[in-house]
Amino acid sequence: MSVVKEKAKRVQRGYAGQADRPLAGYLGVMGAYGTLVGGLTALGRVLGKRLPSRFGAGDTVLLGTATFKASRLLAKDAVTSPLRAPFTRYEEPAGDDELNESVPAKGHVKHAVGELLTCPFCLNVWVGTGLAAGLVIAPKPTRLAATVLTAVGVADALHLLYDAGKKLASG
Repeated sequence: MSVVKEKAKRVQRGYAGQADRPLAGYLGVMGAYGTLVGGLTALGRVLGKRLPSRFGAGDTVLLGTATFKASRLLAKDAVTSPLRAPFTRYEEPAGDDELNESVPAKGHVKHAVGELLTCPFCLNVWVGTGLAAGLVIAPKPTRLAATVLTAVGVADALHLLYDAGKKLASG
């Protein structure tokens, strides 16, 4: 066994003991994120785009709400389950068109990607980065997409409030 592999196994055991935490998979996911950010930065430079000196409060709220909705849609929605299927296993409905899925323990990369794809909090970083880069590289279509996601998120909240109000009124 190579010195690097032996050192990695010692770090793994020191960190997780007997638990099989997918540290190598996490490194791969972090490397992919770094590559994405580097690629977006390079694309922006090639296109001659400059970062704004600051994003306004309106953009921040729009991006925050759109990031929330897109992350939830990607991680939990039934319609996006084909994207998660290679890395997850269906467990049960979670209500309001969301699913509970488990992440198989086999394979560090597969497990790490499965955790990422089923965790809206984890996806926030990726989606938020993409939307922020979009505001710099292609602001008009990004604003449109972010506005649609925000409108859908607001509509979802209104549906849930309406259903809760109906339950209160009938009960």
